[in-house]
Amino acid sequence: MLDVTLRMKYTDEPLKRTPVELRLDTAPDRPLLGATDRTGVAHFDIEPVSGRIMVGGATRYHGRLAGEITISLMSLTEAATVNESGAPGGSKGGSTAYPSMQIRKLVVGDREVETDSEGYLVNLDDWSEDFVRAEAEYEGLVLTDAHWEVIRYLRDYYERHHVQAQVREIIRHFTREWGRETGSSKALHKLFSRGGPQKQGNRLAGLLRVKGEH
Repeated sequence: MLDVTLRMKYTDEPLKRTPVELRLDTAPDRPLLGATDRTGVAHFDIEPVSGRIMVGGATRYHGRLAGEITISLMSLTEAATVNESGAPGGSKGGSTAYPSMQIRKLVVGDREVETDSEGYLVNLDDWSEDFVRAEAEYEGLVLTDAHWEVIRYLRDYYERHHVQAQVREIIRHFTREWGRETGSSKALHKLFSRGGPQKQGNRLAGLLRVKGEH
């Protein structure tokens, strides 16, 4: 017996009624078809075997098919890759859209980019300094050198650590750089008045919504 669970990577929401395809290594030309139920689980009555799990026409897992396998997706259109251990992979870019997301189009230069209703980029590769200026204007924020320094710090931290900087890390860094008063939590939240550096700052830096943020 095999249970395949599909969930959204950053919201942990189940992907309901989503087609799932198994391609067994012993019979790759005879796919087994199924779909997730209301809890995001697709059930397959098979003996343990090696093969691939495909969702949205892409391989999301390759390895031993047995027991419970959970696959987390940023979207059904994210990069179709798996890592060496068979776990879903892909770059940190790509689409972060989920089925119920409300899309907003923002004019950046001579083109439109998509964000969610709060201003987080749908496609992280759309980030640019022109995006920062356009989104800041939309949010009524007048950018200063201090804003740019925080935004660049957030992006650099993410590049080095592959996670967003926590509030305490941001405060520690800017207290050291700017002094206790200017780099304090109160001062940083005044600088980024719509959610502080971890919300508004991350939005402008083109980073993902922090887990648990509402």
